[in-house]
Amino acid sequence: MHTYAIANPVTLPHPALPDADWADSFSITTSDTGITPEIATQKIMQSRPGWVARLMQIRDLAMRPFGLKPGVNDPENPNIIGIFPVIARADNSITLGLNDKHLDFRLVIEIDHVAGGRTAIRAITAVKRHNILGQAYLATITPFHRKIVPAMLNAAYGR
Repeated sequence: MHTYAIANPVTLPHPALPDADWADSFSITTSDTGITPEIATQKIMQSRPGWVARLMQIRDLAMRPFGLKPGVNDPENPNIIGIFPVIARADNSITLGLNDKHLDFRLVIEIDHVAGGRTAIRAITAVKRHNILGQAYLATITPFHRKIVPAMLNAAYGR
């Protein structure tokens, strides 16, 4: 059986960022058991394909003149996973995110133990754009984002 990430509908407002004006969601189901939101998030962040890492480097360089914060990886800090600060933890989810002058964003990783001993993992991204630069940035990265998130889910849990 093959398992691949798929897009899912997401409705706004979302509790992770109630004033978000943009959101998307992708999910994947795995036979892995014992998954917690923390474990899933760490595995997803560590499963970033090389082409994604290169795109993030280009993004950081291109956006530096505009004051967009680059991600900082600090594996020793339990309040950072990958390059994103942890905003909230719950039994079935973990929320990462940043607030910036251009936009605020949240990445919510939810887990749901489903029938047949399987686990559904859902990655929800919610964004609140503050100004024209935030709008332009999101418009520019959205096509990449919609490839990156499923690629990371597939790298972590695809079969």
